[in-house]
Amino acid sequence: MLSRLIGENVEIVTDLGDELWSVSADPGQIDQIIMNLSVNARDALEEGGILTIQTQNVFLGEDYLAHHPGVATGEYVLLSVTDTGCGMDAETLTHIFEPFYTTKVHGRGTGLGLATVYGIVKQSGGDIWVYSEPGLGTCMKVYFPRLAEEAALADAAPPHAAEHGNESILLVEDEGSLRQLIAHLLEVGGYMVVAVATAEEALTLIQDPASRFDVLLTDIVLPRGNGWDLAARVAEFKPQMRTLLMSGYSEAAVLKRRPFEANLNFIQKPFNGDALRSKIRAILDYPRSMPAR
Repeated sequence: MLSRLIGENVEIVTDLGDELWSVSADPGQIDQIIMNLSVNARDALEEGGILTIQTQNVFLGEDYLAHHPGVATGEYVLLSVTDTGCGMDAETLTHIFEPFYTTKVHGRGTGLGLATVYGIVKQSGGDIWVYSEPGLGTCMKVYFPRLAEEAALADAAPPHAAEHGNESILLVEDEGSLRQLIAHLLEVGGYMVVAVATAEEALTLIQDPASRFDVLLTDIVLPRGNGWDLAARVAEFKPQMRTLLMSGYSEAAVLKRRPFEANLNFIQKPFNGDALRSKIRAILDYPRSMPAR
């Protein structure tokens, strides 16, 4: 049904997680969420592109709450719908869930689609988060709480604690509050972090002969640049330095835009401290000749 609705010029890609937890939700409303988000994505893909639907189990911790007040910590099932369309600016993002607000031309939409999705998600006790950049597409992330009865019956084994380290990490993230949070998540694990906001600042540090960094952790979307190009420049000066790209878009959507090179790895936002530190540790401990996916 989605294929007929979306049109032949849009490629639909699915990346569905294994052994998803159960959630308490009306199947018809889930269908409605997927349809509404897909239609919005289609309208942003007037010249064609890729629509990616992803599901996975996730844990939302205190670090997520720092930017999303009112959301309970715990286990959730994530449903994300990502498009490679025109994207939205920061001003538009502040209004998208308001009833009757629409950026579409007259007659193309009522502005009720996302407001309806928001209402359904909130009624389920979940949360919705939107990541978008003008010209780079949009990722709508819907979090449904894991069914309490199922969680209570699951094994109560404590989560594996991420191994700590003492290596040096160069963090590049243009959003100030997020930059501070990510630096903190790494520092509590023992890592030494130098955090900057732009690719230019990162390159200045890298070109210093006295600099000693083990990992470049960079957002893909940066002011006047991107994480891919920054990683390529860093490799010219520090070929042994590993790179970890991060983005609010899913890995499947990112791969469709630009395949990873041999020394690049990826982590999707939002992530908790354990997930980030585990990823960093895996990259550092993996043989230098191989990427740590």
